[in-house]
Amino acid sequence: MTPPPHGPRRDPYAGFPGRVGRTFADSEPAWPDRRTPPAGAPNIVLVYLDDMGFSDIGPFGAEVPTPTLDALAADGIRLTNYHTVPLCSPSRAALLTGCNPHRVGYAMVANADPGFPGYGMEIAPDFPTLAETLHGAGYATYAVGKWHLSRDAASSAADDRANWPLQKGFDQYYGVLEGLTNLFHPHQLVRDNTPLDIDAFPDGYYYTDDITDQAISMVKSLRAHDTEKPFFLYYAHNAVHAPLQAKPADLQRHRGRYTAGWDELRRTRFNRQLADGLFPPGTELPPRNAEDGLDVGPWDELRQEEQELFARYMEAYAAMVDNVDQNLARLLDTLRDLNELDNTIVVFTSDNGGSGEGGAEGSRSYFSRFAHHPHLPADWPADVERDPDLIGGPRSLVHYPRGWAMASNTPFRLYKRHTYAGGVRVPFLLSWPAGLPRAAGDDGIRHAYQYVTDVAPTLLELAGVTREDAVQEQDGASFAAVLADPAAAGTHTEQYCEMTGNRSYYRDGHKLVTLHRPGDPYDDGEWRLYDIRTDPTELYDLSAERPDLVKELAAAWEEAAWRNGVFPLPDASGALARRGPSEQRLTHSVTLLAGTPELERYRSSRLIALRSWTATVELSAPGYADGDAGVLLSHGDQGGGYSLYAEDGRLHFAYNAYGALHTTDAGPLPPGTRRIELVATAERGLRWRFTLTVDGTPRATPAPVHQLIGMAPLQGISIGVDRKSPVSWPLHERHGVFRYTGNLHSVTYTPGPPGPDAPEEIARALRAAAAAFE
Repeated sequence: MTPPPHGPRRDPYAGFPGRVGRTFADSEPAWPDRRTPPAGAPNIVLVYLDDMGFSDIGPFGAEVPTPTLDALAADGIRLTNYHTVPLCSPSRAALLTGCNPHRVGYAMVANADPGFPGYGMEIAPDFPTLAETLHGAGYATYAVGKWHLSRDAASSAADDRANWPLQKGFDQYYGVLEGLTNLFHPHQLVRDNTPLDIDAFPDGYYYTDDITDQAISMVKSLRAHDTEKPFFLYYAHNAVHAPLQAKPADLQRHRGRYTAGWDELRRTRFNRQLADGLFPPGTELPPRNAEDGLDVGPWDELRQEEQELFARYMEAYAAMVDNVDQNLARLLDTLRDLNELDNTIVVFTSDNGGSGEGGAEGSRSYFSRFAHHPHLPADWPADVERDPDLIGGPRSLVHYPRGWAMASNTPFRLYKRHTYAGGVRVPFLLSWPAGLPRAAGDDGIRHAYQYVTDVAPTLLELAGVTREDAVQEQDGASFAAVLADPAAAGTHTEQYCEMTGNRSYYRDGHKLVTLHRPGDPYDDGEWRLYDIRTDPTELYDLSAERPDLVKELAAAWEEAAWRNGVFPLPDASGALARRGPSEQRLTHSVTLLAGTPELERYRSSRLIALRSWTATVELSAPGYADGDAGVLLSHGDQGGGYSLYAEDGRLHFAYNAYGALHTTDAGPLPPGTRRIELVATAERGLRWRFTLTVDGTPRATPAPVHQLIGMAPLQGISIGVDRKSPVSWPLHERHGVFRYTGNLHSVTYTPGPPGPDAPEEIARALRAAAAAFE
């Protein structure tokens, strides 16, 4: 019997409620409507880098060897005027939905939740992601690597997972939900919807290799089960976001490459860009960034030891880029072996420009440099001195000085977070040999202005897939015509942008832009006007010559801001740093029984951050016995943390202050010990004073130490073991994860009152002062 055409499933017994005894022969089979992709639909590999500047790969001027990307560029298309959002979560939301980030709810990174619509940090169901649309059209959909579209408070095993990758259209996921991680010891890997409980990683483990292995496995598995189904792979690297960490062989390959410094690197990269035709004749390389707090000094005026140290940072960064290219080669080789490379669209781009967060000198203690607090004390350890040979390895979490970020963003000004070109203009490379072969004489370079919201509609058009009508309209416009024809006009003619108060508005070649200082008023005097068609590096301010155009574009920015949910703008009040009342539950006391998987990073941090707290270790009867040894509790890693452990019959407290290790011997543990308490008292100046007691008897009071704030501790709380990256490297070398051998029952964390430097205490003091003044 010939089967009927596929159609909606129907009820063959409709209208015969009493009929029984019906046989298969009495009815027609009704196959469900299984969606199939368009014939010949291409695979799509979307390679998304983190914090990579415009000039950091070979096709855009870099000296870093990127033969895989060079080969893609040789036959593909390069966009020289592609713009993004100047921070990662908003750019990712815009990339995957085709909608402006504030509309989607990502005015900021997903490490905030102040309660305003543009800061919701959740993709609503009526904003379908690219994965959801492609999945609905019959694609297999995979994601590996960085996600950062789930609020940090919604990233634990207890969350509803509504904004995790599988709920946003992906069949499989493997990676890190957070914005950054340790590449040698990822702090919390997630597979699909499940955080993985990992004690230690194998020797030679490296995260970029791992996510590539996972991506290759997903593709191979698909092809073993279905030889025709196209796939979408979102290959989202945590590289090259800090901390900068690279494999030893990759580091060695770049040793000595950057001794000439950032000024020379900018010049050589810019010369390559001009020679390749990436910018029109007459384009000028700006002077070094000179804005207060963002400035870069001359390389030649640095001391020799500074030059040697700073060059090591850039070697690590280049080694990470090199490794990304190597791993992309492995993935593309798999597609070549499957005879599918020609019909695969490969996109390579970055979420925002190079990061100046390393400050003028860089840092060997990234989390201390990355800490944001209005009352950092004068002795705050922004850079903990380390052996330069450790830079790039698992024992140092580093970030390069902003002089290298300036070079990464060649030829543009400023950095990530800014709406000047250094924050928003990044490389964009697309290759599709079967669908977009280049005509003779076409160099593949396109100068049309396009925006990150255009990527999703472009890929859908190339794939022959349409979105459903009953969803939010996209802000982006497909630039498939630009890819096919070098003479085609750009499809994106106007665009607003806002990030942490920095604003810009683009229309038909003119760009209005600000560099906003937190706490300053928002007024017309902030606006600068550039014609980026003739002045792509934003050197010549036309605002005095064209006041009418400034007024017109400023009004257009405000209208777009109201339409997209941009307000309120950040100010000095700290309102946008507030958290919702539901997070109070995360500061409640918790008892962790022996065998509990590692507590998620953010939940762990809420128990101790900017407050006093107590950790109480309970040992089961008969209590501590001679010979028992191991870690009782640990929280954090090489970037900052603390641990309690028993070794050789004695109690020890290790405190890693952003890389500076302090170890306290609290004396012998007598047989029968049942309770050990670690009490932290928050003191002014962002310090903790610790007290250790054993069965109620004080044992040790180490000198006060700087608190761990911001992203430190990065790893969550473990009991009975020090997982993954250790708090104490010497202890790790002696014992590895050092699982406790005795009868550990539980560890109870009891948060105390907020410290004098906690935001709520600062706000309370300001309110009291205002009341007294009134």
